[in-house]
Order: sequence, then C-alpha cells, then structure tokens
Amino acid sequence: MKSWAVEWLLGLKMTLKKQRVSTVLPEHHKVFNRLLEDPVVKRFLAWDKQLSVSDKYLLAMVVAYLSRAGLFSWQYRRIHFFIALYLANDMEEDEEDDEPPKQAIFSFLYGKDNAQRPFFHKLRLQFMRCMGWKARVTLEECEEIQAYDPELWVWGRDRALLC
Repeated sequence: MKSWAVEWLLGLKMTLKKQRVSTVLPEHHKVFNRLLEDPVVKRFLAWDKQLSVSDKYLLAMVVAYLSRAGLFSWQYRRIHFFIALYLANDMEEDEEDDEPPKQAIFSFLYGKDNAQRPFFHKLRLQFMRCMGWKARVTLEECEEIQAYDPELWVWGRDRALLC
C-alpha cells in the first residue's frame, strides 16, 4: 500500500513523494516472537545450521505471511510458522536440486513418515487462500520487517556470513 507525503512546500508549489505504508502490524511481530519461543521452532532453527531454509529474509517473509493471513493473534500455532516458512522457500529458493531445501522442513517435522504431507499441503493451500494468494514479498518489505526490531536474534541469520 502506498500513501503520499508532502516532501516540501514553498509558496503554492508542493512536491509529493510516494511512501510505502506497512501492512505488518505490531501484533504480527508479537505473534512471530511468540512462535520463535516455541520449543519445536527453536529446535528447528538450531537444526538448520546452514540456514538453507531459515535465513533472515525467509523468516521476514514468515512475518509478512502471518500478517497477510489475517488470523487473530491467538489463532496462530507452530504449524502456521512452518507453513509460512515452506511458502517462503517455495517463492524464493531454486528447485533445481533433486531434494529441494524446503523438503528439510518435512524431514524435521515428520522424519521418514510421509503420511502427514498431504494434510500439510492442504493446510498450506488454506493458508494461501487466507492470504489472498499474495505470496510475493519484496526485499524492501523484508528489510522493513527486520527494522521493526533490529536486535531480534533471528535477523543475524545471514547466509552471506557463513563461510
């Protein structure tokens, strides 16, 4: 969403500049922080040492998706975190590998038991429908989400720093 702001005003001349208005509310950041405290989510993030499926940009996309889904704060559960993270990987990561990185989410959650995958995909489609099928998140939006609480530990999950 864009709004207009007066950049300068001189006499009768005025310049307007487009400003982006965030659709991510503070309550969405709180939901994300609460989900980060979930023991399974914490274990998953510790497990993904190479940040192949959970770097800072993919996690910022999770916040954007939680915002777009439009659920009440108390409705979000750990499964929503993993669905949003799977969607973020779907949107951003190349799938040229035989085993795309997003499959690591399934491996972590279900091990070798594939019986839960159809249910996960059904939930994923429901979540996307709640989001109005709007899965594109710009780099600007990711950086804006990270700037809300720049000291949050997950924003240090930068693949560029791994060597």
